[in-house]
Amino acid sequence: MKPVYKKSILNNGLKIIVHRMPARQSVSLGIWIKVGGRYENSGNKGIAHFLEHLLFKGTKKYSCRKLKESIEGVGGSLNGFTSEELTCYLVKMPGVYLEKALHILSDMVIQPTLPSLEIKKEKTVILEELKMYRDLPQSYVYELLDELLWPKQPLGAPIIGTVGSVSRMCRKEIISFKEDCYTASNMVISAAGELDEEKLKDGVAKIFSRLPMKRENIFLNAEERQDEVGLKVFYKETEQTHMALGFRSFKRGHPLRHALGLLHIILGANMSSRLFDEVREKRGLAYEIGTAVKRFYDTGAFLVHAGIDNQKVYNAIPLILRELSKTRDDLVTNDEFRRAKEFYLGQLKLGLEDTMEHMLWIGETTTTLDRTYSLDEIIAEVDSVTRADIREVAREVFKNNNLNLSLIGPLKGSEDKIRKQLVLS
Repeated sequence: MKPVYKKSILNNGLKIIVHRMPARQSVSLGIWIKVGGRYENSGNKGIAHFLEHLLFKGTKKYSCRKLKESIEGVGGSLNGFTSEELTCYLVKMPGVYLEKALHILSDMVIQPTLPSLEIKKEKTVILEELKMYRDLPQSYVYELLDELLWPKQPLGAPIIGTVGSVSRMCRKEIISFKEDCYTASNMVISAAGELDEEKLKDGVAKIFSRLPMKRENIFLNAEERQDEVGLKVFYKETEQTHMALGFRSFKRGHPLRHALGLLHIILGANMSSRLFDEVREKRGLAYEIGTAVKRFYDTGAFLVHAGIDNQKVYNAIPLILRELSKTRDDLVTNDEFRRAKEFYLGQLKLGLEDTMEHMLWIGETTTTLDRTYSLDEIIAEVDSVTRADIREVAREVFKNNNLNLSLIGPLKGSEDKIRKQLVLS
């Protein structure tokens, strides 16, 4: 059987994963580095994110302005992101400009100038970004929750860093971090769209073969012991209370990962989900409510997020916990089980029609799991999930000694009353 994706590995360990999508006008390209927030410590927290910002400030061949003009001037887009385990630089352009995209992205990653003046300016920008997140309760509530889920660990600290760690960073430290982490054995190049696979592979080899192999980046595994419910209430005069409820969950490659994804859809992924219907539609307790799943190398999290009427917090919390408990006690209905599978696969199929989404999909799985799933494989795996699997997931995840809640709002003196409500029946 002909492979869906073409994968190759250079002698220095760099991986290339490519998917040709005929009849597309665009091509998307990403350079992935296996480094992120959890590869840091308290002293250099935020350095991966800081470095990502700096790589857009110019290279030996391109000034900061020229980088953006070269991509946007032909209708493309240039971006980057840093997560807990990954850093990615990505571009989407008309397919005829793939070679240009490769040269620009590779120059950013291999030959950034990292000028001292730009480091000084960007430090100010990131400190303002940090303040912005603190001023946005719908964002800051997740930071408080991460601290509860993984206390005193890099995974529980903000990716952006702290005022102290960002303020201390210097050019020498940033260059050293890049030299240690941006090595061939920690890189993946992914591409999807209208492209010549062999030509791209040859282009990548010509540019990246000189990079050193070194060792793969490592981090400390997450510690997950929890003896009691975790609660953090942050007082702030807001118009609504922002809630983030979290349970540590399964790692990225767990056998029950699809069952977890289906549970997420049934509980809170769309407007026909249980929580949206019970909390918003039937009772009007919240404007926004939903669920999310986070997956990492060795752990994960199942989250419930909501913006709740300040006067209805004490009504909403037990209702939400009751809905979670139902999935442990009873099998989900055949109808919602069928609809969840259709939604799960439908969203995946729709996403994979886009060259950017497809590039991100194959790039992330290759970087984190060293494998890439075909759509047919995913369909077969999802089809094999049973209603009993979903109940098993709920019983494994929704436990009282795995429950953590963060709240931001005008809730002064409310901790004791809220803590008494944090019981899964």
